[in-house]
Amino acid sequence: MAFNFGAPSGTSGTSAATAAPAGGFGGFGTTTTTSGSAFSFSAPTNTGSTGLLGGTQNKGFGFGTGFGTSTGTGTGLGTGLGTGLGFGGFNTQQTQQQPTLGGLFSQPTQAPAQSNQLINTASALSAPTLLGDERDAILAKWNQLQAFWGTGKGYFNNNIPPVEFTQENPFCRFKAVGYSCMPNNKDEDGLVVLVFNKKETDIRSQQQQLVESLHKVLGGNQTLTVNVEGIKTLPDDQTEVVIYVVERSPNGTSRRVPATTLFAHFEQANIKTQLQQLGVTLSMTRTELSPAQIKQLLQHPPAGVDPIIWEQAKVDNPDSEKLIPVPMVGFKELLRRLKVQDQMTKQHQTRLDIISEDISELQKNQTTTMAKIAQYKRKLMDLSHRTLQVLIKQEIQRKSGYAIQADEEQLRVQLDTIQGELNAPTQFKGRLNELMSQIRMQNHFGAVKSEERYYIDADLLREIKQHLKQQQEGLSHLISIIKDDLEDIKLVEHGLNETIHSRGGVFS
Repeated sequence: MAFNFGAPSGTSGTSAATAAPAGGFGGFGTTTTTSGSAFSFSAPTNTGSTGLLGGTQNKGFGFGTGFGTSTGTGTGLGTGLGTGLGFGGFNTQQTQQQPTLGGLFSQPTQAPAQSNQLINTASALSAPTLLGDERDAILAKWNQLQAFWGTGKGYFNNNIPPVEFTQENPFCRFKAVGYSCMPNNKDEDGLVVLVFNKKETDIRSQQQQLVESLHKVLGGNQTLTVNVEGIKTLPDDQTEVVIYVVERSPNGTSRRVPATTLFAHFEQANIKTQLQQLGVTLSMTRTELSPAQIKQLLQHPPAGVDPIIWEQAKVDNPDSEKLIPVPMVGFKELLRRLKVQDQMTKQHQTRLDIISEDISELQKNQTTTMAKIAQYKRKLMDLSHRTLQVLIKQEIQRKSGYAIQADEEQLRVQLDTIQGELNAPTQFKGRLNELMSQIRMQNHFGAVKSEERYYIDADLLREIKQHLKQQQEGLSHLISIIKDDLEDIKLVEHGLNETIHSRGGVFS
């Protein structure tokens, strides 16, 4: 059984009644006597009627194509990890049908057939009796190699058909267990994921046209409003769009259409065709799993996964509240998860770059704000002094002609005391005078050092230049004499060499 995360079950899209009008939500439990809104909030008046999403069908749940494939009950979960159980329309009543956990994570429904399959597989891997000689041992090794690889046919008996080796067989080596994040959205949130075979830029540029097209797919009912929750880029130039539909009732209230209801409507054959024309390759709900569903998933290992490995995966789960173990079978699934991880890494890096730019902008704003604050503080200080001066003058004019009051006399005494302490020789004034004298001395010495320069008389400078010029001329004359002497010495040496050669020729 193939195991792909993100593809809904093939049997889940046929749950809606085919007698419903195309493209509308008017059949959610409508009776033969009344006609309500698209999503009626009223109580059902005819339990025998079957609306657009009504009936006795009960939804299963599962992961991708491998989960929820039991007869007439399965719906694929994809990355949404759950579509709920047994949700019909607003004006329908579900029958008391127990949900079936079929497919990849369920117990075998035909134990004898699977037992025979396991026995035949073991026979093909250990003791084939096809040829009746030592070649059966070679055939067993070949079957083991095929089983490890997860492909091919294992012949072991002339009277029994060969065993088909798939990647889901227990002996396949190319499988592992990873972890997927469980969504925490309620069914009442109404979030449905639509995967478009288009780039994110194209989706964002045509977002309004997309909303209008989805509204037409829903029948164009004026009480329904399509809203986009988020847009995210996926690998292979695909885009994930999360939407929800809001229904307004005649009394003015509104509510979101449940995710399972909206998903079931999208899975109808005619609606699915319209979505495919818009570029939708996959639709799934984004709802959380109930504790019972999570327990059921964890208790039964997926097909082809060893129970011991599955138990170890549950123990190694870093966060059992948010993550759930999922099998990874084959290189395609590993490549898909790698692409998703690379895509998320790019998105995280992009978000970090945006945050970094925001931080830089905030730092600039902070610097500007601090400078403005300092400017305003100075301005406030200046205004405070001016205000104080105005108050002093106003108070002097107001108290002119009056005798000194008791509080003013007390304030004068305090000011005289402070003035006396400042003027005391051994107190603050003496220390201030000492500091002021040191500051003046330092400034004086600094000015003196900065003014120290050397000056040379112009006549003396001219004599020095003349002397250096004569010295240079003398050195030039001496160099020319030495060059002439060297040329004379070379001529003498050349003449001596010629004389020696001529004498040697005569004596020879």
